[in-house]
Amino acid sequence: MRIGSMLSAWGRRRGGAEVPAENGTSPHSLKVGYLSAIDVFRDLPRSEVERLAETTTMFSVPKGRVIYRPGEFSAALFLLKKGRVQIVRESADGKRLILATLGPETFFGEMALIGQRFPQDSTAEALEDALVCVLSRRDLERLIMDYPKVGLRFLEQLSARLVEVELIVEDFAFKSVPARLAGVLLRLAESAEDDTIQASHQELADMIATYRETVTITLDEFQKRGMVELGRRSVRIIDASGLQAIADS
Repeated sequence: MRIGSMLSAWGRRRGGAEVPAENGTSPHSLKVGYLSAIDVFRDLPRSEVERLAETTTMFSVPKGRVIYRPGEFSAALFLLKKGRVQIVRESADGKRLILATLGPETFFGEMALIGQRFPQDSTAEALEDALVCVLSRRDLERLIMDYPKVGLRFLEQLSARLVEVELIVEDFAFKSVPARLAGVLLRLAESAEDDTIQASHQELADMIATYRETVTITLDEFQKRGMVELGRRSVRIIDASGLQAIADS
């Protein structure tokens, strides 16, 4: 799938001067700031970040839009600047598993690191209105050749993601649904305000590869035991140690 066709499918192309200014900041400076904030680029000199700002393409993705699907070929890496994106696997019978939920200043679509003709094996969906930058595989290869530390940063990130996937596999192999759900709630709470997780029962079910009804029953049981307080599309952690005991069981 070519970058041009992806841009036309997702919406209005936003590159160069079309990037909106904020608080009097020029569009180019804003783009440079976004790129500089991405961890894998922290070792790049300012001149190289300026060059990336000139050659990369920025575009907006509305909430709910699919960015790519399984089996699509991509010659690019996607850099997330605003919003959230989730990476999802889906079975033939429609059951979904959320592999990762990514926030700003990270990347996805890393199959581009392996080879231009290696297809994506998952779906990337925008959970919120997102701002995404496309880095061509050619530019990525040049960066890694010219600045080996960039390649090391990518390896660090990929290794961390591999550990997360291994933990998911381990949970599915050895843990019950309550244990898996308790573990997910505790992980989500680490980045939540006031220990309140904003997620629907369906979203939680997709994170542990089970049915929404099963999650609802399990959450009700957690609430009866005084470990959580349920709201509309929210779960507030009350007894983290109790959930931890279930997660470790």
